[in-house]
Amino acid sequence: MTVLNDTNTSWVEGELRLSGIDHRMIVLLKAIAKTGSISQAAKECGLSYKGAWQIIERANNSAPKILVSTAIGGSKGGGTCLTETGLSLLDVYTHLESKHQKFLKQLNQSLLDDPDMRLLLQRLAVKTSSLNQLFGTVTTIYPGAVNADVDIKLSENLDIKVKLSLSALNDLDLKTGMDAVLLIDSTEIMITSVSDTSSYSASNRLPCTVIRVHLDEVNAEICVLLPNGETLTCLITRESAKAMELIKDSNAWVLFKSNAPVLGIKI
Repeated sequence: MTVLNDTNTSWVEGELRLSGIDHRMIVLLKAIAKTGSISQAAKECGLSYKGAWQIIERANNSAPKILVSTAIGGSKGGGTCLTETGLSLLDVYTHLESKHQKFLKQLNQSLLDDPDMRLLLQRLAVKTSSLNQLFGTVTTIYPGAVNADVDIKLSENLDIKVKLSLSALNDLDLKTGMDAVLLIDSTEIMITSVSDTSSYSASNRLPCTVIRVHLDEVNAEICVLLPNGETLTCLITRESAKAMELIKDSNAWVLFKSNAPVLGIKI
C-alpha cells in the first residue's frame, strides 16, 4: 500500500541568488548575527572554521562595503558581527526570498491546475526501488470477507486485477475513479512466448513485445512493451530465456498474480 501526496510537491524549484550571494552565505551571515562568533556560526551551519572564513572573505570582497566585521583580542575580547550593510543585506534577501517562494508556489499551482501536465509530472516524480510502475484508474472494487479485488484500467482493453486486504482498502479509502499507481517487483512477473496462457494461475495476463534482453551469467532481464505504451521488466533465469527464444521484437505474454502489485493512490 502506498499513498502519494502531490499537493505538497514542488515541481518547479529554484534557489535565489543575489549578486553572487547564495543561500549558504545568507545562512552563515544569519548565524554570525545570532552568535557573534565565526566558530559558533560555522558549527550551526555544518561548516569548518576555515570554510566559514572563506565564505566571509568572499562576501566582503564581492560587496561594495564590508558585510562582516571582526575584532581580535583587545581589552574587551574579540568578536564578529554584521555591519549595517550586512544587516541591510539580510533584510533585503529575506524580503526577496519571501517573494521568490510565493512566485514558485504560483508556478507549481498553475501546473497542478493543468490535468495533463499534472499527470506527466506525477509519473516523473514517483521515486521507488521498483523498476515497474503502471498508472491507471480504479474502475471497480469487490470487497470480500477478508480481501478485496480491485480492477485498475490502464487503457482501453487493458486492465489489471489487484488483491488488497480489507484493512489496506480502508486505510487508502479507495474509491472508483481514483488515479492509482501500481508498483511491481520484477521477480514477481513471469513471461512466456506461448500465446495459450490458460495453464497459468496468474490473474493478470498481458500481451507484450520484447524490446530488450540482457543476459548475465545466471539471470535474464527482459524489458517488454505493453499495448498502451507502458513498459515492464521481469527477471527470469538465463536458461528460461534461451529456452523460450526471447529476443528483441518477439511477441510474448507477461503474467503476475493479483497480490503482486503494490497499489498507491494520490491524496
